[in-house]
Amino acid sequence: MTQGAMNLPNILAFVRLLMAPLMLWLLAYRDTAPLAQIDVSWLDYFAALVFVLASVTDFFDGYIARMCDQITPLGKIVDPLADKMLTLAAFIGLVAMGRADVFAIFLILSREFFITGLRVAIAEEGKDVAASWMGKVKTVVQMVAIGFLIMDWPGGTLLLWLAVAITLYSGYEYVRDYMRGR
Repeated sequence: MTQGAMNLPNILAFVRLLMAPLMLWLLAYRDTAPLAQIDVSWLDYFAALVFVLASVTDFFDGYIARMCDQITPLGKIVDPLADKMLTLAAFIGLVAMGRADVFAIFLILSREFFITGLRVAIAEEGKDVAASWMGKVKTVVQMVAIGFLIMDWPGGTLLLWLAVAITLYSGYEYVRDYMRGR
């Protein structure tokens, strides 16, 4: 495991951290200057582009870290933080725009906070908590739903509720596995 803190995977995670507030600004503050001067469809395109680029950094930082043996303690903290900030920014922006059901977002974010706390507790026990297969599916479905909702495409709300179901189920799996391992 490489211990250099500022390797390429960590730089990509920090870039994602910076992209999250930019995307939120594009989604939630579109009626304020200077965004009010830009057609809303272009704001959707810009926000979607930022989201896609940030999502791509999520894939590559993990891939590079594993393939080049550049996993660091800093990366183990910054990568999931950047992921949560990106989805949090997207969901808050979508609620602000009226494109996402607030209860669906509440359920997703509640699960995310709970499981993050559980993962911290598990780590304090000296155990490592890798993302499960269902956790990875959850992330992909959430990202697709966010993309559809940003672009205001048909099916976005259905994908959001599918993401809610998978998110809650993957949370259940974490709790179940934790309880079995105790």
